[in-house]
Formats: sequence, structure tokens, C-alpha cells
Amino acid sequence: MTKDLEHKFIEEFQENQNIVHKVCRIYTNNQEAHNDLFQEITIQLWKAYPKFRGESKLSTWMYRIGLNTAITLYRKSKRTIQTQDFETVLHKIESTEYDATEEEQLTLMYKAIYQLSDIEKALIFLYLEDKNYKEISETLGISEVNARVKMNRIKTRLKTILNP
Repeated sequence: MTKDLEHKFIEEFQENQNIVHKVCRIYTNNQEAHNDLFQEITIQLWKAYPKFRGESKLSTWMYRIGLNTAITLYRKSKRTIQTQDFETVLHKIESTEYDATEEEQLTLMYKAIYQLSDIEKALIFLYLEDKNYKEISETLGISEVNARVKMNRIKTRLKTILNP
């Protein structure tokens, strides 16, 4: 990679690294696993950057690489990843932005999302990021119709999980 390309990657990555953090948040439930996944996604972005042709938005490309890396890493992993249940560390997290009700709702929502399949997690994540169905379909490599159908099924499933 040339110095100019390297500099451009670093600059663009720093401006958009929250995308990677958000992907990590969806697929991990402790800081150590989050850091490991963040590092792996960053490496994959670095390796793929010279091939980025700009045919899609950088953010769409980053979501696609990040989600594919997360899904691949956790599906193919033969080792058991020991994670700490979110409930056990919840008391250590001090939230000043949200009131207790909002925090409880977020916790319940994340618990429900953890029950979804890897692909469903990716889809709901992009939906919650306010991506339109065109962007979702491009990122996940599925048709817009398929994205809409899957999203409706996921919404129904989440409602069932959250309101048994």
C-alpha cells in the first residue's frame, strides 16, 4: 500500500470507526470480545482497502466488511468464546444519558437481538442505523424485496420475544 493510500485509509477509518464499534456492540457482550472483534474488522478493512473502488459509499463498504467479518469469525470459531453476561456488568455501567426506563428497554432489546441469527442481527442493526432497504440489500448482498420480507419477520419475532 502506498503512503498516500495508507494515509487516506487511516483518515477515513478514524472518521468512520464508530461503524466498527457498532458492529462489535451487536456481536459481543463484553469489552475483551469487543476489542478482539474491533481489531479483526480493522485488519480486514485494511487488507480490503486497496480493492475499494468507491462504487458504494465508504460507510456501506465498511458495514459489509464489518458484518461479514463478525459473522464469519463467530460462525467458524471452534473455540468457545467465554463472555460475561451483560446482566453481571450492568451495575458497573453508569449511564447519565438515559433514564432508567430507557436503559431497561435497551437492555431488553439487546437481549432480544442476541437471540436472533447472525444474519438477522446484521439486518436489524442496519435497520436501527436508519439505513434504507437499498443500502441494507447492498450491504448484505440480498435483494431489496428479500430485505423487506426478512425485516418484517424479524420485527414480528422481536415483538414475540419482547411481549410473550
